Amino acid sequence: MSQRDYKSTLNLPQTAFPMKANLPEREPLILAKWAELDLYQALRQQGKKRKKFVLHDGPPYANGEIHLGHAVNKILKDIVTKSRTLSGWDAPFVPGWDCHGLPIEVKVEKEVGKPGEKISRAEFRAACRQYAASQIDLQRDAFRRLGVLGDWEKPYISMDFHYEASVIRALARIMSQGHLYQGYKPVYWCLECSSALAEAEAEYADKKSPAIDVAYRVLDEKEFHARLPSLGEKLTDISIPIWTTTPWTLPASQAVALHPDIQYALVATESAGHLVIAEALLDAILKRYDIAGHKLLCVFPGAALEHIRLQHPFYERSVPVVLGQHVTVDAGTGAVHTAPAHGVDDYSTGRQYNLPTENPVADNGCFLASMPLVGGLFVRKADDVIIAELKNRGVLLHATTLTHSYPHCWRHKTPLIFRATPQWFINMEQQGLRRSALASAANVNWIPDWGFNRMRLMIENRPDWCISRQRAWGVPIPLFLHRETALPHPESVALLEKVAQHVETGGIEVWDTLDTAQLLGEDAPHYRKSTDVLDVWFDSGASHAAVLAVNPTLAFPADLYLEGSDQYRGWFQTSLLTSAAMQDVAPYRTVLTHGFMVDTDGRKMSKSLGNVIAPEKMVKTLGADVLRLWTSSTDYRSEMAVSVEILSRASETYRRIRNTARFLLANLDGFDPALHLVAFEDQLALDRWVIDYASRLQTDIIEAYTSYQFHQVQQKIHHFCAIELGGFYLDIIKDRQYTTQSDSLARRSAQTAIFHILEAMVRWMAPILSFTAEEIWQHMPGDRTDSVFMHTWYENLGSLSERSALNAAFWDTVRLVRDAVNNELEVERKAGHIGSPLEASVSLYCEPALKQQLDLLGDELRFVLITSRVNVLGQERVTDAAETQVPGLRIKVAPLNDPKCVRCWHRRDDVGVSSLHPELCERCVENVEGAGEIRQYA
Repeated sequence: MSQRDYKSTLNLPQTAFPMKANLPEREPLILAKWAELDLYQALRQQGKKRKKFVLHDGPPYANGEIHLGHAVNKILKDIVTKSRTLSGWDAPFVPGWDCHGLPIEVKVEKEVGKPGEKISRAEFRAACRQYAASQIDLQRDAFRRLGVLGDWEKPYISMDFHYEASVIRALARIMSQGHLYQGYKPVYWCLECSSALAEAEAEYADKKSPAIDVAYRVLDEKEFHARLPSLGEKLTDISIPIWTTTPWTLPASQAVALHPDIQYALVATESAGHLVIAEALLDAILKRYDIAGHKLLCVFPGAALEHIRLQHPFYERSVPVVLGQHVTVDAGTGAVHTAPAHGVDDYSTGRQYNLPTENPVADNGCFLASMPLVGGLFVRKADDVIIAELKNRGVLLHATTLTHSYPHCWRHKTPLIFRATPQWFINMEQQGLRRSALASAANVNWIPDWGFNRMRLMIENRPDWCISRQRAWGVPIPLFLHRETALPHPESVALLEKVAQHVETGGIEVWDTLDTAQLLGEDAPHYRKSTDVLDVWFDSGASHAAVLAVNPTLAFPADLYLEGSDQYRGWFQTSLLTSAAMQDVAPYRTVLTHGFMVDTDGRKMSKSLGNVIAPEKMVKTLGADVLRLWTSSTDYRSEMAVSVEILSRASETYRRIRNTARFLLANLDGFDPALHLVAFEDQLALDRWVIDYASRLQTDIIEAYTSYQFHQVQQKIHHFCAIELGGFYLDIIKDRQYTTQSDSLARRSAQTAIFHILEAMVRWMAPILSFTAEEIWQHMPGDRTDSVFMHTWYENLGSLSERSALNAAFWDTVRLVRDAVNNELEVERKAGHIGSPLEASVSLYCEPALKQQLDLLGDELRFVLITSRVNVLGQERVTDAAETQVPGLRIKVAPLNDPKCVRCWHRRDDVGVSSLHPELCERCVENVEGAGEIRQYA
C-alpha cells in the first residue's frame, strides 16, 4: 500500500541562525565587525543633533587584570549607554584610567628600586608610565571583549599631560576660592610607604594591641582639695588612671582629658592609693585592677578638675587636666591621655587648650634619636620598652592584650599610625565647603535613595581633606614655599597656571626641572619647590574638570555616575568635594550604586578564600553575553551573589531566549517584509493580540531601562519568551504556520506578527545580549543596516482598542480557559485515557457571559486550545464535568475516536472526504491542492 509524502507540502521552519550559540568563538567575529564599522564613532555621527546623556566613567586603577567587579561595573555602564542610545539620546562613553599613586609605585619599586637610590626620579617616573600603559592595554582588551562600546582609542588617562595640567588648574581654582591651607596636624600615616593616607585609603581589620591602664599622679594636691571642698581630710597619693591601646603614643602625651559632665568617683584603695574613675565604670575597673576593698569618698563632674596639673608617667614634665566631649564611658576609665600629634580628637583638644603638637616620630616610624627612653626605636617595638618603664615606676595599674578593629593601609594591609606632619589640606569649614557640598548633594538623585543619607553623614563628619602625599609618582603640588616661613608664594594661583602650561607639554616630570628663577625672578632665592604630590583621589575626583568640562563629546555636569558602594568614601565623595570647592555644584545629576560580588555564602570574593571567578575564564567558557545576562538579572543595588551554579542558570535562561529567537527567525523563512506584511487591522485576532502585548511590554521595558531596573528587563524578556510566546502564542500558531498555504492570509498574518515581535525584541535584548542581538539582526529578513545599535526602539507595533470585543482583557480570559483545559487534559493523559491533546474532545460548560466571549472565536477556539474538537455549552446539569478555578467554567474531556489526519494530526470526522487524499482532513486537502504537485513514495 503506498502513501503520499505530505511533508513536502508543509511550511517547515528553516533558518541559518544556529541553535548552538558557540559564543566564545562567535563573539570575537562580531567585535571585529564593530571595529570595521567603527561603530562607536558612527553612533556619534548619527547622534550629533540628539540631546546628550553623559555617563562619566569612574576610572579603574591601571594595575592588574580586571576582576568580576570591574566586569560588572563596565557591563552596567554599557547597558545604560546602549539603552539610552535606543531611546534616542546621544550617549557617548569615554572610558578612563587612574594611573598615579602607590600601587604602581610599589610594583615598579620591586622591579627597578626606589627613586633616588638605584634609579633617578625621572627614570622611576618613566618606568611608572610604561607600566601603567601596559596595564591599560591589558584592561582595555578585556573590557572590549565584554562587548562594551566606548571611545577605546581615545580614553581619558590620568597620566596624560593634558589631564595632569587640568588637575593642577583644579588645584589653583580651589586655592583661589580660599579652601587650601597647610597645617601641622595628625593624619593617617603608612609606615611602609612613609606617606600620609586619606581616610578612603584606610581599611579596618583586626589587630592585637597591648591594652594598659596608667596612673597620672596629681601634682598639686592643695589645688585638688580646693576643687573638692567636701573632702574633710587631706589626701595624698592621688592619681587619674587612663587606658590606652597605643603605649607608643605616651611620649607625646600632653594632657589627660575628662568629660565635663560625666560623674567621677574619688575612691580610696589600699594597693593603688586614691583614684579618680568614672562612676559608671568604677566596679569594672576595680575588678580589673584586682582591688577587693575600696572607700568611696565623693562624686563630682569632670569639669571640677579642669587645669589640675598631673605628672607625666615617665617624663619629667607636668600635664594638665583638660575637658573634651569626645570622652566616653564605653570602655577605659573615663579619662583619656591626650597626644595632639597622634589623634584627631587629641589635636582638636590641643588647639583649644594651646597644647604643643610635638611629633616625636620620624617618617620611617622610628622615634627621633633625641627622645629619652625610646630614641631610635620603631614605634611598635617601643611598646614593650614603655610598658617596662611604667611598671618600674609603679604607675602601671594593669596590662593585657586586646584584639580590636584598627585602621590598616589598603595597599600594604599593615597597621597605620596617626602622626602630625606638615600637610596640605582642603578646609571643610572656613569658606563653607561642607555646607556647599551638602547642599549640592541634596540636589542629586541617589539610587538607591539611602545613598543621600550615607553621603550626608560622611560629609557632615569628615575632617579637613589631607591632599598631600610624600611620593614620587603623582601630580605635584607645584607650590613655591618660602625658605623661612614655609608659606606659599603670594602669587601662587598665577604661578600654578604657568606650571600647568609646562606640564601640558612635558608632563609632571617638568616640575623637577623647571627653572625657579625663570618663574619667580628676583624672588627665586627665597623660595623652594614643594616636593609633595597630590592624593590620587584628588586626581580622579577632579576628572569632572579634566574630562567632562573639556571633552567636546561630553558635558558638565554628568547625567550619571555609576560605581560600587565603596565609592561613597572614594570617588563619589572626592568628585563632589572638588566640584563644590570649584563651582559650588555637584558634578553629577544622578548617582547609582552597585554592590560587591559575593559567593553563595555571602562572603566577599577574594583570592585568599579561593572563591574568585575570573571574568576572562567565564568569557572563554560561556561567552560574554551569558556574563552580561547574569549581570542584568541581579538586583545590583545590594550584594551580588555569583557561583558556577548561578552562572549555569543564567546560561539556561540565555538558551531559552536564543531558542525563541531562532524559532521566530525560522518561521520567517520566505517572508519579505516589503511584499508580505499584513496590515494590523487585517491580521487574525490572535496575531493582533500578540503585537498589542508586545507593544505594552515594550513600554514597560523602556521604563525599566530608564529607571535602571535591568533585572526587570531581563525577567520581562525571559517571561515573554517562555510564557507568552513559548507557552501560548507560538504553540498555537504552529498549526497554521506549517499546514496552511505558504502565501495564505493565515500564514502571512502570523509571519507579520513574528516579524514585528522580532524587530522589537532584538532591540530590547541589544543593551544586555549585545552580541546575540547583533547576530539575530543579521539573520532577519528585509533590508538591514549594519548594526541593530544604529536604531531606536521599534515604533511599528499596533495596539488593540479597549472597545474591541477581542481586546487584551478578552485574551486574558482565553488564556485562563486554556490553562484550565490543559490541566484537565493532563489529568486524562496521566489516567491513560488520551495521549496527545489532539486525541481529545473538550466540552466547556460556561456561564452566559463567558460563553458569549468564547463563541466569538468560533472554530478557531480548537486551534487556540490545541485540541481537535471543542464544544462551548451553557451551564447544563452534568455530573462528570470538572470544576475549575475560572469562575463560571466546568470542563469535560473525552477521547475522540475520529480518524487522524496524517498531515495536521487533528482527529476529524471529515478525514477521507477526498478520494485523492483519503488520509487528509478537508482543511488539509484545501491547503494541499494549492501547494503544487505531491510526491509519492512506496
